Amino acid sequence: MSSDAPAISTAPIRRLTLDDLQGCFLLATDRDWPVEEKKWHLLFEIGSVYGIDDPDGGLAGMVVCTPYGRELSAIGMMVVAKRHERRGLGGRLMRHAMEQSGTATTWLTATAFGQPLYEKLGFRIISQITTYLSEAHLLPQGDLVSRQATQADLPAILELDRAAFGAPRAELLTRLLARAEAFRVIDSAGGITGFGASWQTTEFACLSPVVAEDMDAALGLLSDLARVTPCRVRIDADHRFPRLHAWAEAHGLQKGFQNAVMIHGEPLPGDRARVFTPTMMALG
Repeated sequence: MSSDAPAISTAPIRRLTLDDLQGCFLLATDRDWPVEEKKWHLLFEIGSVYGIDDPDGGLAGMVVCTPYGRELSAIGMMVVAKRHERRGLGGRLMRHAMEQSGTATTWLTATAFGQPLYEKLGFRIISQITTYLSEAHLLPQGDLVSRQATQADLPAILELDRAAFGAPRAELLTRLLARAEAFRVIDSAGGITGFGASWQTTEFACLSPVVAEDMDAALGLLSDLARVTPCRVRIDADHRFPRLHAWAEAHGLQKGFQNAVMIHGEPLPGDRARVFTPTMMALG
């Protein structure tokens, strides 16, 4: 352990800006995480990114917290440099993020490596998420059940999402509608009953979030999004929906990593039976 150990253990936590983006990339690379620039820009735009400076340059640790009103916040991208692990930085960053958000519930997904820390902080497991990857053309290409959304659909999309997700995420969905490669909605006589987006990172397109009235509608949205997505796709499938996993495996999607879904505080708000995939692991 270096002579900087006591200093780094009490080093201040500060709010990071886009000027720190390269430091975030270097820290992610230190832990063998992919560098996904589009994803990081979105995190900085709608979330709060906190970090601890390394006395030798760069960042010693970082975390992202995205509050949705007072009801819910999502925490992600919590990482400490290998050279500074086991000095309490992860716990400090987590507590700081939670205190700053001040929400009734905090949501995150945990690797097996990070889970003991989160349990120590009072998080509890409520589910698991398995990531599936596939070439888009391998997914079913039946009749379209949805149409491309327009700006005029945004109020209805936000109203539907507020009821299902249980917390306001207007800023996130507004940005996705403007930037996503595809953002599709399902119409019914009573209005819009489902929506889903396809947005590209460095290596693949995430088919998320998907909010729908039932599993048939959710699978229809996923199929439609795959049809209009020319690159490799990613689906983060919650274990609350075994039919979604069966559908993915029946169509040859490659099973990737699995993370635990954990929460702190109150139960998740909203009608979660209608929220089929998170926007991303760091955003809920």
